[in-house]
Amino acid sequence: MALDSSILDTLTPRSIAPYIQHTLIETGLTRDRIIQHAEEAVAHGFNAAMVPGSWVPEVAAVLKGSGVLVASALDFPSCGVTTSRGKAAEAQSLVDLGAQQIDIGVQVGWLKSGLYDRFRDDIAGVVAAGVPVKVMLELPLLTPDERDAAVELSMEAGASYLKNASSGAVEVANPTSIAYLAGKVRDGVQVKASGSIKSYEQAAALLRAGAVLLGTSAGTSIVAGGEAGSGSY
Repeated sequence: MALDSSILDTLTPRSIAPYIQHTLIETGLTRDRIIQHAEEAVAHGFNAAMVPGSWVPEVAAVLKGSGVLVASALDFPSCGVTTSRGKAAEAQSLVDLGAQQIDIGVQVGWLKSGLYDRFRDDIAGVVAAGVPVKVMLELPLLTPDERDAAVELSMEAGASYLKNASSGAVEVANPTSIAYLAGKVRDGVQVKASGSIKSYEQAAALLRAGAVLLGTSAGTSIVAGGEAGSGSY
């Protein structure tokens, strides 16, 4: 379900904050930096702080009672390299540590090999952890038929959100991809946009195309009405 037209008609840089999942996924993060990130999410009223699984306990402690969600990702940023059993176990571990949402990479190779049951069951194993799961579909890597199959299999597996891509290295988030997903989802499944979202104008266009969440590391710049520099997330 897309955002109501009354919301879309009155968007401003500040009003976009509740739809941003404030993302910080990189090597060498320190405790001070991850705590700062969580505090930024609270200060700006973002939807969630998206952080590596290794820092979920610290972020959960900062965000407790704030209304800002704790989100994490697995089989990412290198997608499709983790076993299904390992992915399911990691999902349960993240939930036990305090994660309230999980973004996952998918097995594109299985999809292209026609291993549809394995593709679907891989996602379902993460869904079993009991929190909303957002599936990073890597749309530019798929043919039109593969895209349609990936969407249907993800929904069959119980995904709560579909994403166009894992990062800007795969696809810069754009209204065309988001509108495609928004036109395909059903049964309460929603759309998250991700991939080099750097400006308010880009963010607003993605929401108008049908996204309800935006994954970006540039949230603080976006809500200030500016544009961030380089970066994939």
